[in-house]
Amino acid sequence: MYARARSVCGVVMTCAALLVGCTDGGSGPDGETTRGASPDPARSDGDTEAVTGVDALPAASPTEQADPAKQPRSAAEAWAFVRKVIADPEQAGSGAAPGTPYESDPNTWAVLGESCAWQREGLPEDVLATLTRHFEVPASGAEGAMRMSTTVTVHRTALDAAWEQAGMLEEAVGCPEQTLRAGERLTDLSSVAVAWGESGNTSSDDSLSESGACVSDTRGGPYPYSWTQSVFGPVVISASSCGGQEGTSPELDVAARTLVRVQDVIGSPTGADSASPDPATSPGTPAATPSASPTVGDKKGGE
Repeated sequence: MYARARSVCGVVMTCAALLVGCTDGGSGPDGETTRGASPDPARSDGDTEAVTGVDALPAASPTEQADPAKQPRSAAEAWAFVRKVIADPEQAGSGAAPGTPYESDPNTWAVLGESCAWQREGLPEDVLATLTRHFEVPASGAEGAMRMSTTVTVHRTALDAAWEQAGMLEEAVGCPEQTLRAGERLTDLSSVAVAWGESGNTSSDDSLSESGACVSDTRGGPYPYSWTQSVFGPVVISASSCGGQEGTSPELDVAARTLVRVQDVIGSPTGADSASPDPATSPGTPAATPSASPTVGDKKGGE
C-alpha cells in the first residue's frame, strides 16, 4: 500500500513539472495576478489534449475509500487519531531531529491573511483537531540540510476537507509569494491539482503540489521548496521541505507514509467498479454548509 501511495505522490509532482508553465503567474491589466485559465467545462473529453497539450491519463477506480463508521466524531477521538498517524522524526529522514518548535499549538491553526502572510487563529468549527510537526534534517552527501514539516487535520466532514483543499489552490494563485513568519518567506510558487481518478490517482480523494523557493534572513537562500497535500475523507495530510537538493521532493515520502497510516485506520478497500465517494453525500457523513471563504491549515512550514 505504501508503494501505491508513494506512486500517486510521484504522479502529482510529475504533473506539476508538466503544468508549471500553465500555472506561473503574470500581471494583468489591473495588477491582478493571472495564473493560467482552467479548461473550458463545455469542451468534450476528446478536447483534453488541445487544452493541456499532453495526453490525459485514463481515470481509474479508487483502491481505498474512507469509511464513515471509522472516522473520528469528537475532538477527543480526532486528537487521538492525529497523534496515531502523524509522522515523527524517524519518518522524516535519516538523522532528522525535532525542530524548534517541534509541535504547533493544537488550539490554533495557520491562516493565510490578505497580505499573503501566515498567522495563527483559533480553530474553526469544522475542524476537530490539527497538529503540525517540524523537523531539522542534517546535510548528507550531495543533499543539503533541510527543514521539513508535516500536518494532519481532521475535519467534521469530507466536504469541509474538500473546502480546505479548494482554498489551498486558490491561495497559490493569489499569493505566489508568502510570508511564513517574520524574516522567512516563500517565492515563485506554482501549483497543480490532481483529483481522484486523474493521472493515476487512486489513493486520495484529491492531491495538490506546490514548488518554489524558500528564503530566510538568518538561514539564507533561496533554497528549493516543495509541498504536497492530500485529502482522504475528512482528513487533510500535508508535508513540506525547505532546502536539500534541487529537483528532489523528500516530503513525498513523509506524506505517503502518513496517508497509508490514515488509510489503515479509517479506510476500507473498494472494488474495481466502485465510484469515488461524494464528500457531501457519503453515508454516515453529516451534511455541512461550506463557508463563503474557506480557510486552510498549517501545512507550509509555518509555526
